[in-house]
Amino acid sequence: MRGLTTKKMKVTIDNIPVEVEDGTTILQAARKIGGKVVPPAMCYYSKLKGSGGKCRTCLVKVSQGSAKDPRPMPKLVASCSTPVQDGMVVQNLTSPEVVEARKGIVEFLLLNHPLDCPVCDQAGECDLQDLSFGYGMEETATEDDRREFPMTDIGENIKLHMNRCILCYRCVYAADQLTDKRLHGVLYRGDVSEIGTFIRNAVTNEFSGNMIDVCPVGALTDKTFRFKSRVWFLKPMNAHRECARCAGKTVAWMFGNEIYRVTGRKDQFGEVEEFICNECRFEKKDAGDWVIEGPRHISRQSVISANHYEEMTEPSVIDPIAGKMEKDE
Repeated sequence: MRGLTTKKMKVTIDNIPVEVEDGTTILQAARKIGGKVVPPAMCYYSKLKGSGGKCRTCLVKVSQGSAKDPRPMPKLVASCSTPVQDGMVVQNLTSPEVVEARKGIVEFLLLNHPLDCPVCDQAGECDLQDLSFGYGMEETATEDDRREFPMTDIGENIKLHMNRCILCYRCVYAADQLTDKRLHGVLYRGDVSEIGTFIRNAVTNEFSGNMIDVCPVGALTDKTFRFKSRVWFLKPMNAHRECARCAGKTVAWMFGNEIYRVTGRKDQFGEVEEFICNECRFEKKDAGDWVIEGPRHISRQSVISANHYEEMTEPSVIDPIAGKMEKDE
């Protein structure tokens, strides 16, 4: 109907006000602000229905429930599944309680995680690495042996390292919602839970490769890229091709004129913008198969940005500092 407007909710996160639509979660409101205000999320994925509420890294403190009921919430809440209320006041990094709780959660995530970073293909773009750098402890408080699983083969394109899995369920939701028939899931219960196919089926459906992109750690990696190079030695280039199965918009990770791997394009929060098919991901590794659009923008906080130049300007021979002076002004 004409004249109807969506009700706006005013919420304050770390002393920064923002207006959002009714039904928006705290995490989504924080992402609208951007920057360090955004809580980390290891299991939530905006494009996967049902995701979130499992890793607890996005816990925040609600110091004021709403304008009508200003009482604080008694416990920390998961920002990915808690809707905002008009007048709500949320504390993320401004709350010492949140920071300490997040350190404890990171310690639990690392409890059984192996020190595989030197050999893991996910190194350099791993969410758990970023999280442990910001909130991790120098030493663990436990002396127990780490949980270990036998190596399982789930197909010719995807490598499963169950020892690295944090049970975020992202890969299960991706397979369930992107493919016609999901072949894998979470087996068993408690601390023996694992990702698997139960009867050792091979995961071969056309969009199964997207499980690699949504995995926040190195539990699912690309076999065609295995041990070939570190991501910070490669140049991520936006590329596209005509494809009957998907949009064909990808990132080609190149070394010289050679394509080492192909992934989906991700936004600033590490989520795939458009899911791609296995043909584009695993089979098209020749530069002639793609239209290379140009270098992809990489955050300066990322190790991948080392020696990564998006544009170059020639310095003036007569006045080499003129360009710098103009920029400073």
